[in-house]
Amino acid sequence: MKILQLIALITLLFSCNKQQNSGTVLNVKNEGFYIDIPFTQEYHEGFIVDENERNANDVRAIQPDGNGNIWIATKHGVYMKKPDSRQWGLVITGSDQGPAYDIKVDEGGAVWMATWNGVFASKAGKVEKMDGPKPPLAKVVVAEEGIYALGPFGIWLYQNNNWQKKNYNTGRSMRAAVSDGNEGLWVGTDVGLFHCNDEKTTTYRGNDDLISAYVHGLDFSDQGDLWIGSLGGVAIRNASGKIGEKLPEDGITNAWVNVVKRSPDGTMWVGTNYGITRFTPEKDEYSVRLSRRWLMSDEVRDIAFDSECNAWIATANGVSAIKKREMTLAQKADYFYKKLIQRHVREPWIVNRFRLNVPGDTTTIEQSDDDNDGEYTSMYLAMESFRYAATKNPEAKERAKKAFDFLHYLREVTEIDGFFARTIIPVSWEKSHDMNRTYTPQELAEAFINNPRQKPVEVRWHLSKDGKWMWKGDTSSDELDGHLFGYYCYYTFVADDEEKERVAHHFSKIMDHLMRNDFNLTGVDGTHTKWGVWSPIILNHDPEWAPEMALNSLELLSFLKFTYQITGDEKYEKAYLKLINEDGYLENAKMLHDINPSFETYFDIYLALYVYPPLLKYENDPALKKEYKTHMDEWFEKYKETSSPFLNFTYNYLAGGSDELETSIFFLKDAPLDLVDWQFDNGRREDLQVVRKPILETLQVDELRPPSEYRTMRWDRNPYVAKDGNPAQERDPVYWLLPYWMGRYLELIKNTNQ
Repeated sequence: MKILQLIALITLLFSCNKQQNSGTVLNVKNEGFYIDIPFTQEYHEGFIVDENERNANDVRAIQPDGNGNIWIATKHGVYMKKPDSRQWGLVITGSDQGPAYDIKVDEGGAVWMATWNGVFASKAGKVEKMDGPKPPLAKVVVAEEGIYALGPFGIWLYQNNNWQKKNYNTGRSMRAAVSDGNEGLWVGTDVGLFHCNDEKTTTYRGNDDLISAYVHGLDFSDQGDLWIGSLGGVAIRNASGKIGEKLPEDGITNAWVNVVKRSPDGTMWVGTNYGITRFTPEKDEYSVRLSRRWLMSDEVRDIAFDSECNAWIATANGVSAIKKREMTLAQKADYFYKKLIQRHVREPWIVNRFRLNVPGDTTTIEQSDDDNDGEYTSMYLAMESFRYAATKNPEAKERAKKAFDFLHYLREVTEIDGFFARTIIPVSWEKSHDMNRTYTPQELAEAFINNPRQKPVEVRWHLSKDGKWMWKGDTSSDELDGHLFGYYCYYTFVADDEEKERVAHHFSKIMDHLMRNDFNLTGVDGTHTKWGVWSPIILNHDPEWAPEMALNSLELLSFLKFTYQITGDEKYEKAYLKLINEDGYLENAKMLHDINPSFETYFDIYLALYVYPPLLKYENDPALKKEYKTHMDEWFEKYKETSSPFLNFTYNYLAGGSDELETSIFFLKDAPLDLVDWQFDNGRREDLQVVRKPILETLQVDELRPPSEYRTMRWDRNPYVAKDGNPAQERDPVYWLLPYWMGRYLELIKNTNQ
């Protein structure tokens, strides 16, 4: 029996360690690039046991068997799911059906179940009641010497086809139990930890032994240390006594620890009332699995591992499987790109997030519009441009042109010379993101008191000349920033001479519109839009525009520099130099990194990113170029801690080098495959503190967590935010694909055949 167990354990450990180690980052530090070898990608699969029986989803214990079946103990009874099936069937029926509490599988493949009225065993497909132990039974333990059954009325050992009651003096609240490997048991209860064998029972409940006496989780680490999960955290002890602990400040997400399990690769999983923390022994690191991205409920009751090293998790609302697959970054890019084209493109080639009619249900996806359709289609345009630059794939060129055609049409559809729309929707749509509305005098008064710069826009949507589209006005400054980045990438990496001429004509029309209107975007009412302001008169002299003065000054200089570069028309260079020499726009821009804390927003980090390329790539005056380089260096030093590959690779593109490559690769690996914008409330985590930094106006956590631990979002959102997310939408994967293809173009990411 011991030999068979040892062989099975070695096989499982070898398999899981092979997966775990396959994601090693190679050649980053020494060579300045990353070789794209397979790594372990985790993903979640969730199961509702029975939609019509609430108690069936109240899962207390879980156990895979050797045939790939998954067994669960629930408040409604014992269920089993076969491999490759999503259907769960009751195992114990009739008068014996009722609450179940624990399940274990022995080395012979028999499944042992602790239930309300006894111990049941499933052997060779037949379920039988094992008379002997007095019910109810809370736990079963598989040991070398036999099978233990534990409950409020005692502890029994099944050995040689007989049950023998053990004379162990423990607490009766049986919450966790493991074999000590030497014909004894460790038993966790509400009143302490007990070590039991035939010689004696030893009680541990002192502060020197435990975090607290409320012990609900037990397992041994690979080092042979016993991890004891209790209210407050985890105590770690060896044969001599307590040698360590894991508390909320060490990474435990919630003080209510319910289960501790060692995975086949040696990671210790700690399940709590608010998610799972995973510790790698002897390393000062941990990871968290939380929210509906990873768990059907954040209240975790039990964890077990199958032969493929997948984690099966019993929760208060169903079953979760955190699974693993081997993939390269290139394969992950293919996965995301397929999702993008199939699920996030609408006519005439608009790329953005889509709505889920049933939150979290990806089968209910539906097209929707967004104020920033233009900006984020521009990010898609940039992505396809870098994809083409890296691969010369004609498909990338073709699709980049489709995206540019849409952005080009946003200007044409308004029929206001040089003014472009936010987005368009078909006239057949009955609902849009932001409908036309009217304001009462009282509402207008409220709006202006709250924001003197408020511009109430009642008619938001306008009919196109051909009657096919409704277009949305009141276009903002961030839209033009995003367009600029997309146009720059398309012009630089994709466009042929004819397309370069189209870009030049198109953007010069927008620039001429700004110049005619004192550098403001002027809409259908003949006044500037709410946010489309770059006027020296306003930025330099209206105190209400102080928050935008630095960034908008930098933006306008970039707009003019780009237009001059692609048209050769001196009027744009003349206006550019006037803004620097007479209106102080370069000095304004220098204030961006020393801005008043109340003015700072995370969004502005990426608006600056959008406008750096023309300034760094097209400025020929050494003094001005040095100013822009210094400006960008300060920006990068301030924000590189966010571990954004988009930020890092943009800096690498403009400055050269491979700064922050390891953090970029880590992000690309760790980012989840799931694109649903699940809500995360990291503010409830006890391993983190809620603070007001780096952005004063927002509640944030004090530590940047990896992308698998916060909401799916674009780069312009704050990754520190404490609580955010909207499961009624599925995000597009351009946020991942754009930096990936930038890394490929820069040869910071290399395929193994490169």
